Amino acid sequence: MKSLIPYLLILLLGCSGNKINNTFERSSVNDDPQSVILGLDVLFDEKINLIKNKNIALVTNQSGVDKEGRSNYFKFLEYENVNLKVIFSPEHGLFGEAAAGEKLDYDKLDDMPQVISLYGNKKRPSKNDLKDIDIIVYDVQDVGARFYTYITTLGYVMEVASQAKIKIIVLDRPNPLKGNLIEGPLLNMDYQSFVGNYPIPIRYGLSIGELAKMMVGEKWIKGSPKLSVIKMKNWNRNQWYDETGLTWLKPSPNIPDLSTALIYPGMCLLEATNINEGRGTDKPFKRFGAPWIDNARLSNKLNEIKMPGVEFKPVTYIPTDIDGMAINPTFKNKICKGIEIKIIDRDLYQSVQIGLNIISILRDEYPNKFIINDKRMISLLGVDELNIFNGMPIELKKIFSNRDFIETSKKYILYN
Repeated sequence: MKSLIPYLLILLLGCSGNKINNTFERSSVNDDPQSVILGLDVLFDEKINLIKNKNIALVTNQSGVDKEGRSNYFKFLEYENVNLKVIFSPEHGLFGEAAAGEKLDYDKLDDMPQVISLYGNKKRPSKNDLKDIDIIVYDVQDVGARFYTYITTLGYVMEVASQAKIKIIVLDRPNPLKGNLIEGPLLNMDYQSFVGNYPIPIRYGLSIGELAKMMVGEKWIKGSPKLSVIKMKNWNRNQWYDETGLTWLKPSPNIPDLSTALIYPGMCLLEATNINEGRGTDKPFKRFGAPWIDNARLSNKLNEIKMPGVEFKPVTYIPTDIDGMAINPTFKNKICKGIEIKIIDRDLYQSVQIGLNIISILRDEYPNKFIINDKRMISLLGVDELNIFNGMPIELKKIFSNRDFIETSKKYILYN
């Protein structure tokens, strides 16, 4: 891993002026005063005949709500001639009640169909789970980061739908980090895993419906499911989530707000190190630390780089267990001296670049204490830097060039 970080720092500090090469064509901000209308609302308001008199399997969690904040499964259960037979939940559970990695089992819930977790030992619906099912509906809010596992679950479900010859409908939702900016290397498929299942950048800039179409069209999944995407109305890909008129609901326990979602694609990389990444606190991913860090010195080092859109300040905190959010966080119950991230301009903030620069400086400052788990870092970053960073820095540009992805994805774009 020693060859990774110096090159990354040089590359990333030198590439900020090339941001336009990694963006979709910008569109003007949506001046329509109407809020975004979600795919879920479009389905029930305009396309209900698609699911009438059908047996439905629903893939969802606590983020699957309509414009009034009402859970989608209640709508399915209450609508006449719509038969919701089973609910599948991704990582973190149907109610977003489980910390990362926590396995769930559901007993029969009152007034609810069977609920089956697609996390842990069982990540795909079984043939028996889908007995007599006519349509699978997927309705989950994502954060727009490759290693967020909901999109892997979507791919697995589409593969099963193809095998079982069951139609699948994706109810589209906004990419909260906007849809006109991508960032980070494409996943090398030699390192495909549950936290990286498709050859996409870390921050991929698509709505969930667009990504589903791309998965099928580019044959990233096995089979050819009969996929329909129910589009949103009024979404402009230059919008942040808080510009949509929609209320933010935590898509997972440690993403409590939009600013955390923006920080996450870079700071999640710290999960491949021995640094606490803010889990076990009220500001996950917005802070990081360890007992042996000189936080005043480190904040000065980070601020000296003048990374766009961000400032760093020293902070001291103690990670603890938090029910439903953190189990045994790194340095549990120990005083951590670290850094808090303050976003100054979110339009300039480059999540992945900032995360990698932080790792680079930590490695330089604490060579005998800072540890990187190579295998885990490869899974998250998506490339085997031990093979690529071998004295040929020209390869670095290839890692971070997403031009082919941008061109290919244009075939699947649903929104301006």
